Amino acid sequence: MFLCQNKENMKIGFDNEKYLKIQSEHIRERIAQFDGKLYMELGGKLFDDHHASRVLPGFKPDSKLRMLGQLRDSIEIVIVVSANDIEKNKVRADLGITYDEDVLRLRDEFMRRDFMVGSVVITHYSGQHAADQFCHRLEREGIKSYIHYPIDGYPHNVELIASDEGFGKNEYVVTSRPLVIVTAPGPGSGKMATCLSQLYNENKRGIRAGYAKFETFPVWNLPLKHPVNIAYEAATADLNDVNMIDPFHLEAYNKTAVNYNRDVEIFPVLNALFEGIYGENPYKSPTDMGVNMIGFCISDDEVCCKASKDEIIRRFYTATNKMADGADNESEVNKIRMLFNQAKITTAFRPVTTAAYEKKIESGHDAAAIELEDGTIITAKSTPLLGCSAALLLNVMKYLADIDHEVKLIPQSLIEPVQKTKIEYLGGKNPRLHTDEVLVALSVLSKDDENCRLALEQLPKLRGCQVHTTVMLSEVDRKIFKKLGCGLTCDPVKKK
Repeated sequence: MFLCQNKENMKIGFDNEKYLKIQSEHIRERIAQFDGKLYMELGGKLFDDHHASRVLPGFKPDSKLRMLGQLRDSIEIVIVVSANDIEKNKVRADLGITYDEDVLRLRDEFMRRDFMVGSVVITHYSGQHAADQFCHRLEREGIKSYIHYPIDGYPHNVELIASDEGFGKNEYVVTSRPLVIVTAPGPGSGKMATCLSQLYNENKRGIRAGYAKFETFPVWNLPLKHPVNIAYEAATADLNDVNMIDPFHLEAYNKTAVNYNRDVEIFPVLNALFEGIYGENPYKSPTDMGVNMIGFCISDDEVCCKASKDEIIRRFYTATNKMADGADNESEVNKIRMLFNQAKITTAFRPVTTAAYEKKIESGHDAAAIELEDGTIITAKSTPLLGCSAALLLNVMKYLADIDHEVKLIPQSLIEPVQKTKIEYLGGKNPRLHTDEVLVALSVLSKDDENCRLALEQLPKLRGCQVHTTVMLSEVDRKIFKKLGCGLTCDPVKKK
């Protein structure tokens, strides 16, 4: 079923080239404010920042990396990992690998792009055996590592922290370039403490090094309840982060700036630490510490507002799906429901969601819908042979290849033997073909069938398209849509 609608959701709302230029210039200016040495804590994702690209159409997923590429000759990267996370074999949920393995992955990714990775810092070290083993592994691979220790009363015991018994006990990380980027596999790794430790130890050596924080969200110079900032709260609803007006910035400059609760709460402590290290704090507010220029590069606010509202809805479905799988995340779901009210939206705001619902009501079966770049919406339903997502993939490929909807790209005579194998020989319960099986079948047929070949050639056009299904998809189907670059959401309804 094809529904043609003249939508404009794929318009560009962000000037990516402007961002690359002014962001790198701003970082250079920040370096110059100190003794030519800046430690920059990197928050959020540097590789594949798909959240930013979804809420700011036109922002490329690798924009921050490309921007830093303009400063490549000035940059040295330090990767931080907590000894506690190594000991616990903590895993990155999005990648399925442990934090220590991710350190090596990050190092390889940076070096593959010609960035200098100077060293690895093991934080929170108190004799953990797994951390010792990791240090030995780094040594065998020729990677320099340093040890930083826990400090009693951190971060509030300022007198101890800013002393030779606090930061002074940490191994001094030797760096050679003016911009040191401190990054980590995930939160809680000790990035900020590593930066502050370096400031203390640089100061002892007569160097007044600086500290800055590079985080994309919340966008400090957008309104507190701007959809872009609300979408950030939705993205971090599991952490219960809250956007708020920076009271220190308001007091110092009589200007409104948006920050988030953790940075605002820790600022009095940071202020005391800076005073303990320098004798004074060069920053008057947590917003001052940031270097984010992304808000100045929004070229179409309306486009970004719509994209951000779509993202809030996407995050809602992600949270409800987790709950349906047994997660105890009711507070996360309720937080996003509250954000719906702030953004003045419901799930019906997203056209592809409504289209899938309507198809389900019309057909009486599980349904799926996809919204193409020009606003055209394609729908499909489950059949005895195909799941709704597999049927959707076939429908949209036929539409884009201008193949008549009634043409059967995969003959029933080919589908039935596959179903028999799945049920009789592999013990499966669902005979319907998944998206990956449909693509394999089309690939086999494409050698002799022009329509199948043309259909497969349409797959790159699905990147960036929105998809919704009225039933939770299997992991296989979810991965296929992710590989195709589609923004997938599912109702929190399990297949029967």
